[in-house]
Formats: sequence, C-alpha cells, structure tokens
Amino acid sequence: MPLESTTDAASHRRAVGVIGAGFHATTNILPACVRADVQIQGIATRDIARSAAALLQFGSTGTPFDNASALIADPAIESVIVVAQPADQARISLEAIQAGRNVFADKPLGWTAAEATELADAADAAGVTLMVGFMKRYAPVYEQLAGLIADGELGDIRSFHLGFGCDSTAFCANEEEFLKLAAIHVIDLVRALFGEVTDVAVSSSSVGRAVSLAVLLEFESGVVGTLDLSGLPSYSSESERVRVTGEHGFAVVEDLVRLTVHTSRPHVEPTWASLSEHRTVFTPAESAMSGGGRDLQLRGFVGEIEHFIDAVQGGTTPRSSGRDNVLTMHLLELILAKAQAGGIT
Repeated sequence: MPLESTTDAASHRRAVGVIGAGFHATTNILPACVRADVQIQGIATRDIARSAAALLQFGSTGTPFDNASALIADPAIESVIVVAQPADQARISLEAIQAGRNVFADKPLGWTAAEATELADAADAAGVTLMVGFMKRYAPVYEQLAGLIADGELGDIRSFHLGFGCDSTAFCANEEEFLKLAAIHVIDLVRALFGEVTDVAVSSSSVGRAVSLAVLLEFESGVVGTLDLSGLPSYSSESERVRVTGEHGFAVVEDLVRLTVHTSRPHVEPTWASLSEHRTVFTPAESAMSGGGRDLQLRGFVGEIEHFIDAVQGGTTPRSSGRDNVLTMHLLELILAKAQAGGIT
C-alpha cells in the first residue's frame, strides 16, 4: 500500500491544469507538456467547447472548464499553467497562488516590477512553487553555453554581444510592449548567464512600432556587454546571435541551433608556429522523424515544462522563479527608462 500511495502521489505531481488555449498555448506549451510526459488534467478557456476541443487535440481525457476560476478551484488540480493574455496573467496567477496551487506562468508575470514583487511575495506566503516561462534558459544551446562559462573553458569572461531581431510590429505598439513581450526573453537570458547588472546605457532610434535599441550593460562580475534589439519588419525571420568572449576563447550561438567554441592555449609563443587553437561546432541532428518536437526542444519549451515539474516534485526553487523574475523586471524597467529618456545617459 505505501508503494502504491507514493507512486500515485508522484504521478499526480506530474499533472497540470492549463489556463488558455490560444495560439501560443496550442503551438508551444500544450505540445511541450505532451513531450514532457505531463498529464493535462484540464483546460480552461472562456468557451467550454473550445476547452474540450483542445483536450481532445492533445490526447487528454481531462476536464474542460469555461473559466479560469473553476479550474483553479478544482481540488484535484495542484499545479496550474497560465497562458493568458498579458493583461490577465498577473490576476489569474495570483488567484491560483492564493488558492494554494503551484503556478507556471508565461511571461510577462506582472507588467511592472511592483506587480512581479506582489506575486513573488504571495507565492512565498502560500509556500507554493512559482515559475516564469523564460524558455531560453532551458534551450539546450544556452544550457551548454552556461556550462562552458561555469567550467571556465573560455577563461574569465570579459564581454558579450547579443543581437535579437523579430517583426514585432503586429503585436507591439511601442518600445515598452516590445521590451515586455519580445525582448524580455533575451534580457532575462543575459542575467542568467552573467549575473546582476550595475549600470545601463541606452540609445534609441525607435519610431512608433518600429523599435531599435542599442543597450550597454555593466555587470557586478566585471563583464560588459551590448544588446542590439530590433522590432522591425525586416526581421520577418526571427534572428538571434550571441558572442561571448573570455580570456582564452570565445563562443558564438546562432539562432539556437549552432554553438561554435573557439579556444586557444595560453602562453604558446609564437601562436602561428604550433597547433594552439581549437574550434568545435555543435549542432543538432537533422531528421524527418523529429517532426515539430525538434523546435519545441531546441527553443526550450520542453525543458521549461520539465524543470517546473521537477521543482514541484522535488520542492526546489526553479531557476526562473517568481522572485528571480522581479530582478529581470527591474532591469527591463531600467532599460525602458533610459530609452525613454532620449539616449545614452
């Protein structure tokens, strides 16, 4: 009997209720749940027929709900994934937290740092897991890059450059929306890779929906870096490139599918007289068998769901916790303030 009870409890902790069945939920989050072998206990939308259709689409025999509150109130559901509209994310997440549910919320969790702090405080008070969906942290290429940095393979890190571009003009009306709905992912990523920021300078050439920002960051660790952030129609194909430079090597990430690591042996003179340099390129395999799973894995959607479940099961703090999200929101607001101030300060 104890063995069965333990097994049942573990299985229950690998189950979630999902609030939202829009484009992002059905394209990324729900398929990632299936690939992560997470049971979908229920789905809530404003239309119970739509909720039922989404359950059927993803092979679940769970319960359809016609509103978020009904799903949150179901005592069988201990963990909730919130993929609502940005204006509703904080309110629904707070309701779930106050009901004692573990919460995985898509970004932005709190439109402001103050809202993010309220949610983190509520999760601490309720003793529940609160995680924010910053999937880039869980993308294999960035996890491997983080390992290289931590292991010292590149030597002491000195600088980085990150270029990110997407066509955000259809869903972002200004710099604030671009930063909070699109660029927030890479802003969070550089915090995860390099630590906390001590100083920020920004230059902007944005005009309305056409956003272009150059950001200079200085970190407590001594690292300096630049962000080239663009929300322009020219990036109809999303572009992302990161170069990290250390004393003994550098690494380049290209569009989440290619990691090039260049290292050299220090103190070899003259360097041209020996085979002192080494370059390794890492890429995923290409296969017709991967289907849509390849993209879900490489972009980090499967990894973030797995990490949430592991945190709930193990009682550990997620890497992209609600409390950590507060620091990302503070940095984002600082960048926005400098941009709106009219240039480098």
